[in-house]
Amino acid sequence: MMISIDGPVATGKSVVGRLLAKRLGYRFLDTGIMYRAVTWLAMEDNICIGDWAGLTALANETVIWIDYETGQIYLNGLLVPLSEERDSIDKNVSLVSEVPGVRKVLTKYQQIIGSNGSIVMVGRDIGTVVLPHASVKFFLTASDKERARRRYIELKADGFDVEEEKVFRAMEKRDKLDSERAQSPLRPAEDAYIVNTDGLDIEEVVNRMTRRIRE
Repeated sequence: MMISIDGPVATGKSVVGRLLAKRLGYRFLDTGIMYRAVTWLAMEDNICIGDWAGLTALANETVIWIDYETGQIYLNGLLVPLSEERDSIDKNVSLVSEVPGVRKVLTKYQQIIGSNGSIVMVGRDIGTVVLPHASVKFFLTASDKERARRRYIELKADGFDVEEEKVFRAMEKRDKLDSERAQSPLRPAEDAYIVNTDGLDIEEVVNRMTRRIRE
């Protein structure tokens, strides 16, 4: 089976997806790390984030390898420091993600990975574009206030000096970019099962999704 999980930032997609994959004995892929990795490489190579042609060429020329056990990603043999560079990456990743050429390259990678089955894949266009024939599709939601709170706690735990109001504004901007981009906008697939995670802990969300899969 192929399981897709989509939704906006801070709805718990990654942690829930990872636990669901472990429960099923499946591989897990958060496709967001691929876009973050290309963003990091672009900054390392001093490619302007607004240079769509340069970003597309970079994506085409890059060899991607993912360690499914650790969730680490390598580009051209180099381990991408996603945690260490998270703040600067997150400021630019939505702009890189809206580049059609980059999306085309990474979508093809993701479809090849998914074609082997037995995978839980997380992102923003998995059920609609990457794996439109996924066995079960989920779309996670939560209130804006709850998502901002979760994101703030996560960043503080990672050692970032942030203000909750700024986190909320950044999240609003990210949502707008993701939902209004011309190619593969963030939206639930017509046959997706919507899960509102407000007031639910991780175990409750995973249990609800597991029941849906069994059905």
